Amino acid sequence: MERVNKIINHPLWIEAVSDIEHSEKVRKFCRHGREHLLDTARIAYIFSLEENLNISKEIIYAAALLHDIGRSEAYSGGLPHEEAGAALARKILLECDFDHDEVDLISDSILSHREKCALKNDNLCTILYMADKKSRICLFCDARNECKWDYEKMNMSLDV
Repeated sequence: MERVNKIINHPLWIEAVSDIEHSEKVRKFCRHGREHLLDTARIAYIFSLEENLNISKEIIYAAALLHDIGRSEAYSGGLPHEEAGAALARKILLECDFDHDEVDLISDSILSHREKCALKNDNLCTILYMADKKSRICLFCDARNECKWDYEKMNMSLDV
């Protein structure tokens, strides 16, 4: 996990996540800081193990730790967060010794993490999408009655 540790120590990652946490400081709905990124990584890794997907832990963690970093730009009026995040992730990944194929795989999964990826036949995108959704603990959220998510989509029981 050497390269993953390079990601979380990369100045661009640190700055983006700090900006997100600052922007969401008073947000009552789900936040997208370090805790969410780690929860998403761990859940995605569990999905990968349960489904025998043979995706490396390092690739899963890299994708999960980077999947929402574009929110810092989105909050300041820039691109949608998945577009900004995929572009920023490419730069960070290359500087953290990921090869071009890995960078393409991870950045593509970040770009698509808000949509169901089953039709793309992309296991990383699929587990990233599912883990991102399952990381939300709606069951215990005080703001769930005000949330824009449909009740049917909310995680109202523990299954991961």
